[in-house]
Amino acid sequence: MLKGKVVVVGVTGSIAAYKSAQLVSDLVKLGCEVHVIMTQNALNFINPITFETLTGNKCLVDTFDRNFEFNVTHVSLSQKADVFIIAPASANIIGKLANGIADDMLSTMVMAAKCTTLIAPAMNKYMFMNSIVQENIAKLQRHNFKIIQPAVGRLACNDTGVGKLPDVDVLIDYIRHEISCEKDYAGLKVLITAGPTQESLDPVRYITNHSSGKMGYALAQAASDRGAEVVLVSGSVHIKPPLFAQCKNVLSAEDMFHAVAEELSDSDVVIMAAAVADYTPDSYSDRKIKKSDSDMSIPLKRTTDILQYAGDNKPDGQIICGFSMETENLMENSKKKLQKKHCDMIAANSIRQNGAGFGTDTNIITLITRNHTTELPLMSKTDAAHQILDHILKLKKS
Repeated sequence: MLKGKVVVVGVTGSIAAYKSAQLVSDLVKLGCEVHVIMTQNALNFINPITFETLTGNKCLVDTFDRNFEFNVTHVSLSQKADVFIIAPASANIIGKLANGIADDMLSTMVMAAKCTTLIAPAMNKYMFMNSIVQENIAKLQRHNFKIIQPAVGRLACNDTGVGKLPDVDVLIDYIRHEISCEKDYAGLKVLITAGPTQESLDPVRYITNHSSGKMGYALAQAASDRGAEVVLVSGSVHIKPPLFAQCKNVLSAEDMFHAVAEELSDSDVVIMAAAVADYTPDSYSDRKIKKSDSDMSIPLKRTTDILQYAGDNKPDGQIICGFSMETENLMENSKKKLQKKHCDMIAANSIRQNGAGFGTDTNIITLITRNHTTELPLMSKTDAAHQILDHILKLKKS
């Protein structure tokens, strides 16, 4: 998603500058064209040769360096960039930018940039919390700079607190969120369910399923990257929540129902990717745990059909996409589900196909609407998520 994007990385005088090398390396591996600009103070922490070796581009430091192709570098590269990120950003560069000071290559280039600038502060906790620094950060935000909040942890000065440069994967998440996709979902609220639900048998044991939540989380990430306000209602999974989505964690089908019902009426798009239990034990208060499961008779009751509830209570203009996972009669059962649950689209797959189903990083999906059927080939769950969102957007606009 970042292949061919131009990222300009600013590095300032902070011990965290060593993390910038990993950031640059990872961006290059993702296919970005990366350029690095260093301040004079940054040279005390890391050598520009490191960045030149990683990027294949000259590392810029001196505004008046004559050893470059004949163009106004601070203007040409600033106009070419898809995003600027200053990581680490010292209190000094934050103060300069907040007050319009452009006295070195980095500050001059940022002032000439048309793209978004991400600022990742890294400094001592007392310096970061200083009211002047906080005022400068607030001023940058008012001028549309985006601040990546520092992490909390052990600092280079042996203090513990806020001020650490976030992990490189967090920085890349911010970059990807900013430039990886067209913001064609801007202004839309997308409600997504993901993962398995759990139904307690007794105080110790519960019934669940094999859902990993990967498809739902990929959808949440993709919708967020495309500019949507995302609410992710998730069962218990082992996946890091998408950085820019609001995540509501639940356990049982009833928990998920209440979380969905709370968000349903003001959602523009609803995508039900969770694997929800159809039944829950009626009660375990009067039962005792016996020597074997075969000794235990478990009364069951149906859980609330969340997709049916959503379809029955759909407001005008809302698009609902359900998921159908079948072992046989995939198309027939999925089309019945589309009609019965009042969905606009069903994403159907067969768990008998290699590369599809629970726990995999790929999927094979057929998208079914009232008028069309689209079979998608084997693809990553991220690519499948974007295909689903593309089709939903077409339905939204039709």
